[in-house]
Amino acid sequence: MRSWFARAWSGAALVVPVWRMLPWRALGAAGAVGLLPVALARVSGARPGPLETLVLVRGAVLALALGLAFLLDDPARHTTAPVPARRALRVALRAALVAPVAALWWTAVLLLAPGSGRPPVGDVTLEAATACVLAVAAATVALRHFDEPEPGRGVATTLLAGAVLAPLLLPARWALFVAPADPRWAAAHERWAWVLAGAVVVGAAQLREPLVRRPVLRSPCGTSGPSRTC
Repeated sequence: MRSWFARAWSGAALVVPVWRMLPWRALGAAGAVGLLPVALARVSGARPGPLETLVLVRGAVLALALGLAFLLDDPARHTTAPVPARRALRVALRAALVAPVAALWWTAVLLLAPGSGRPPVGDVTLEAATACVLAVAAATVALRHFDEPEPGRGVATTLLAGAVLAPLLLPARWALFVAPADPRWAAAHERWAWVLAGAVVVGAAQLREPLVRRPVLRSPCGTSGPSRTC
């Protein structure tokens, strides 16, 4: 019980510092880039069809995912690494602080999308959730396996390349990006659900603390092992 209270207290104490360290500029820029085309289509009075509206919504999702690629960036990573809170708690806290903002943003996107051409809300929300979780999972992979304190740029580049190449390289029977009128729509969103589950599993697996490497002691003679006089 004491350890549970200690972890809870540690997490509560981290809220304000983590909030201040979040990459709000990158997230704000990504959110604005994604929301602006949808808002302009609504304000201009244009009546895009279902396919055009779907492209606008998916473009907004991609913009948000690229912003979330920077979620775990920490310029002071090597200074803050020895904090008592575990990595899983720190990552979960960042995600929890950003999640309500992302949910409000997504609600705005759906409300601004023209009603006549708005794609099925549940299915495009599944796509949005998958893209966001993929971005965070990729960031956790980069954080665990690379020493770069700000891996967001590389993660965002990888996500963008994947978004461009996936429609070109995936076989038709595995297509993810299909139109609502396409008979493969339901099957495609079953695949989206599997991708989401896989991203959750991969991301969770990368939250383990890195292995601690013990320094090798060397003797004055240059050989490893206990120090002794040559």
